Amino acid sequence: MNTIETHFKNVFMILVGSAITGFGINYFNIANHLAEGGVTGITILLKFIFNWDPGLVNLALNIPLLILGWRTLGRLSLIYTVIGTVSLSVFLSLFSSFRLPLDDSLLAALYAGVTVGIGLGIVFRAGGTTGGGDIIARILNKYKGWSIGRVIFMVDVFVIGLSLLYLNLTGAMYTLVAVFIGTRVIDFVQEGAYSAKAVTIISDSNQHIAKKVLKEMERGATLLNGRGGWTGSSKDILYCVVNRNEIVRLKAIAHAIDPYAFIIVSDVREVLGEGFTHDENKRPLKEA
Repeated sequence: MNTIETHFKNVFMILVGSAITGFGINYFNIANHLAEGGVTGITILLKFIFNWDPGLVNLALNIPLLILGWRTLGRLSLIYTVIGTVSLSVFLSLFSSFRLPLDDSLLAALYAGVTVGIGLGIVFRAGGTTGGGDIIARILNKYKGWSIGRVIFMVDVFVIGLSLLYLNLTGAMYTLVAVFIGTRVIDFVQEGAYSAKAVTIISDSNQHIAKKVLKEMERGATLLNGRGGWTGSSKDILYCVVNRNEIVRLKAIAHAIDPYAFIIVSDVREVLGEGFTHDENKRPLKEA
């Protein structure tokens, strides 16, 4: 895919993600008196108190932040952020009449978190943002060295605390549930639904283990050069990525060859490459 097609795809994903986010905020958050984190939370709060249009308020609050952050973001990131911010503002206004009040506040918080999380996850996966706390975080990270995650968390806590001006404590607590669920869903969308296992094996028989993995499992295996910290002797370290349901078989192969093999298994959130994202019947992997 060439650069122009990539940009069009990213812009399309940002628009889709912004639409889902705008819909979710109206359909679940505002309808059930749930706030949000960041600048979006301020727009919802002002909607509750003064009945101001969330789309117009969101745009008005983000314009000065975009001006402040245009040097920090970089040209392409700024363009994507402007598209995300403007499109979210448009969809917030466009879906303003869509409401689904629920009797169960916990259920409303879960639906709000999932919907907004999916939307923002799609935006972030395309390399965009919807402005707000993201811009503040990047500015403070560049000039003050503050952690981006910490700044976003601080902004969210501050805004949710502000929401107590209108919401009761129970409403604020349900908002925290929605925000927490949303962050988990964002990670899920960004990292992909697929989860594999990375296996590191330290053994004197790794050459033999690698051959068995390639032959019997048709999985790639990479041998890395290592050196024992105590003995100082060099040895091969085998690295392999497999599906979750293959991990038992891989450990059995390793222990059948070397019962004393040192095996480390760790989670892999996303795998790109032949055998995972492509047809596994093409040919076996040569490397992991």
